[in-house]
Amino acid sequence: MNPRRLFACALSLLSPLLLQGAPDASPVKIAIIGDSTVCDYPPESPNRGWGQYIGEYFGDSVKVANHAASGRSTKTFLSEGRWAKTLEEKPKWVLIQFGHNDSHAKTHIESTDAATDFQDNLRRYVTDARASGATPVFITPMQRRTFKPDGELDDNLAPYAEAMKAVGAELHVPVIDLHAMSGDLYRKLGPKAALDLANQPGDATHFGEKGARAMAALVMSKLPEAVPELRPLLKEGSAPGK
Repeated sequence: MNPRRLFACALSLLSPLLLQGAPDASPVKIAIIGDSTVCDYPPESPNRGWGQYIGEYFGDSVKVANHAASGRSTKTFLSEGRWAKTLEEKPKWVLIQFGHNDSHAKTHIESTDAATDFQDNLRRYVTDARASGATPVFITPMQRRTFKPDGELDDNLAPYAEAMKAVGAELHVPVIDLHAMSGDLYRKLGPKAALDLANQPGDATHFGEKGARAMAALVMSKLPEAVPELRPLLKEGSAPGK
C-alpha cells in the first residue's frame, strides 16, 4: 500500500481514540436555586445572598451558577420555568434552599403547605435533577432573626426545615441544616447583633455582605462532608476547619 494511504488509514483509526481520551477542560457546574436569601444582587443593592459567595471556596475547575430569585418558592420557581432553565445547563450538583416564601399566607400565590405540596415539589426537584444527571442537595431555610420577649427566636420556618429533612431521608438526599446552624448563630449574637447581619434597619430576613458571607460559611462548613466528591474541588485552605 502507498505509504501516504497507509498513514491516512492509521490516522483515521486512531483519531476517535485520541479524541475519546482527551481530558474535558469544561468546568464542573454547581447550580443553586432558592429565594432572596440566596440569590445574586446588583452592586447598588443593599442586599446580598449567600449564593453570591459560594464560588469563592472552589477552584477554577468549578463554575457556580446562581439561579435563585427573589420572591420565589418551590411552586413559583417551577411554574415560571426557572427550574427547567437551570437543568438545561446540565449541572452536576444542585443546591436547593426554599421555605421563606413558601411560608407566606395561603392567600399568596407562592405559598405552599409544609406537609403537602411543599414536599411534593421537593420530590419533583429530586426526580428531575437525577433524571438530568445531577445530584440534588437540600439546604434547610435559615431562620428569620425575629426574637420573642424571652430572647428565644420566633421560628415559623421549622415546619419547612423539618419537611426538607423528611424528604431528604425518604429519597436519600444530602441535607445541610442551615436552619439549625443559623439559629445557633443568632442566639449567640443576640437580637441587636443578629439584625446587624442586614444592611437595612429592622430587616430580619435578608442580609448584607456580612450576613450573606456568614450563611455561606455555614453552608460550606457542612457541604464537603455532605457531598465528599466536592472536597477535592475546594481551594486549598478553604476546607472546614482550615
